[in-house]
Amino acid sequence: MKNHVWRPLFVVIGLVLAILTFRFFYVPNDFASGAYGFMYSFHRLSNQDEWKAKEPKYRDTGAHHLQEFCMECHGDIVSIRTEDMHGTISCENCHGPALQHPEAPEKLLIDRSRDVCLRCHTNLIYPTSDRKRIPGIEPEEHNPGLACVDCHNPHNPRLEDM
Repeated sequence: MKNHVWRPLFVVIGLVLAILTFRFFYVPNDFASGAYGFMYSFHRLSNQDEWKAKEPKYRDTGAHHLQEFCMECHGDIVSIRTEDMHGTISCENCHGPALQHPEAPEKLLIDRSRDVCLRCHTNLIYPTSDRKRIPGIEPEEHNPGLACVDCHNPHNPRLEDM
């Protein structure tokens, strides 16, 4: 064979060996996909205890559990929310992590920025998306520069109730 065939072949073989060598030293031995194939996706088995010891940022992952927790002190607001469209959204979505609330911090910070609302309420161009059911706006056309909460009550956002 000619040199123009061998040189690229040696480069490819060298790259494959370099990647395998890097992977050998970089990827931990216990990095796997779990006992049942891809049941839990890829993870490092020895890292499980580290994650169990880590304090969670949010009180609970289920919106209904959070509403039960928030209901203890904020029942009037939670009942308005759960009757309306935003009832399926966790309170922490806008009010931030409530893990140590009400002890510390006593008052949760509320993100009243337009960007919080636009995460769900920007018009989508995908007609088959489930998010198409959510009322959307064109952010550049619908009151640009104003916060959504200036006109809409986030706990009861229906236009007829404004």
